Amino acid sequence: MCEDLCVLSLVEYKRCLYYENGKKVIEARWRGKPIILKSKLENFSSYEPLAILDYQDTAEELSPLDVVFYATLEVRNSLGLAEDDEDEGGGGGNSSSLARLWGKKLKNRDKSYSRAELASLWSLLQQEEYTFLRVLQDLSTHVAKVLGSCGHFYAVEYLSAGHAWDQNIFSLDEVPDQGRAGRWAAREMVHRIALSFLDMVWRFDNDFTHKLHLCDIKPENFAIRKDLTVVAIDVDMAFFEPKMRDILDQNCSSDDDCNFFDCSSRCNRIKRRCSPHRRNSNLQVICEKIFRPWFSPTLLGAKAALPLQVELQRAVQECSETDGGVEESEEDAGGGGEGRDVHQRLISILNRLLQEGGTSREGGGAWDRKGHVHTALNF
Repeated sequence: MCEDLCVLSLVEYKRCLYYENGKKVIEARWRGKPIILKSKLENFSSYEPLAILDYQDTAEELSPLDVVFYATLEVRNSLGLAEDDEDEGGGGGNSSSLARLWGKKLKNRDKSYSRAELASLWSLLQQEEYTFLRVLQDLSTHVAKVLGSCGHFYAVEYLSAGHAWDQNIFSLDEVPDQGRAGRWAAREMVHRIALSFLDMVWRFDNDFTHKLHLCDIKPENFAIRKDLTVVAIDVDMAFFEPKMRDILDQNCSSDDDCNFFDCSSRCNRIKRRCSPHRRNSNLQVICEKIFRPWFSPTLLGAKAALPLQVELQRAVQECSETDGGVEESEEDAGGGGEGRDVHQRLISILNRLLQEGGTSREGGGAWDRKGHVHTALNF
């Protein structure tokens, strides 16, 4: 991307979308296509340098394997995954899937990395969101794709974010015509998007060695692609299970002290310590903050009294009050039984609504549990 930005002038600034405490989010066009440029800190010098470069002779070069090694250590650190976590997933050491994943990306070139390229890579790996997106984009359709980088900035695909003030949350105007016009075509699209949310919840709970927790769930942090797939576009507050436990494991005097944005646990008043196990779940918070406004009787109008709509409203209400996620294993505190049950009920109701509306269940929003578990995060 650097050549296009600095030499060929193929990256065009459009506007600043966000700027606070050094974090920048910029809308731009790269080779005529819209992109989003991001950086956690304002200046390149704000990032910690790669120490090995200070002790290395300028004439020497780091081998691709060295680059993979240092990158792997930094990724583990950024995601809050200790070396011990590798063995839990059954794939540890240098043969781990993560090393292979980064090895393919970092070694797939004819020449070694320059000092400038290594310094740039190191600044990127210190940005948790970049690390999340870069690793997960090969494992999940529910995260924004990284398109390139230059210096400490990285480019992600341009997607229109949701808005709390929009009754459909997402703008459906840019979605290709599904062959039906009018208000109820839009409601059918909402049902498909809801199914994609449920697919995302399932996969974040089950597709990786550790459950992925979303602690800042709001419309602005999600977007949809043209096939109605829901995409997490802001993962600054997303944590895998080991890091989530470290965050929650704090001193407390009441349950209120055990809330970390949308992630919460309970206070043990005898030990005066928060449980490291999350009490609520991604599913519960999405039902509370996304589904309840979507499927409220106020928006549905006269249709709200139809049997399937009533059943959906009841399921959403139950979901918003049900602790526990939809993980296949119940080893974690709280288990996932009740969460799985209401998750399946919501899928069933939404698919029946799509059938009732005459909409095909084929496509990006339809639920299709394939039973495939990604192991590339078996650190």
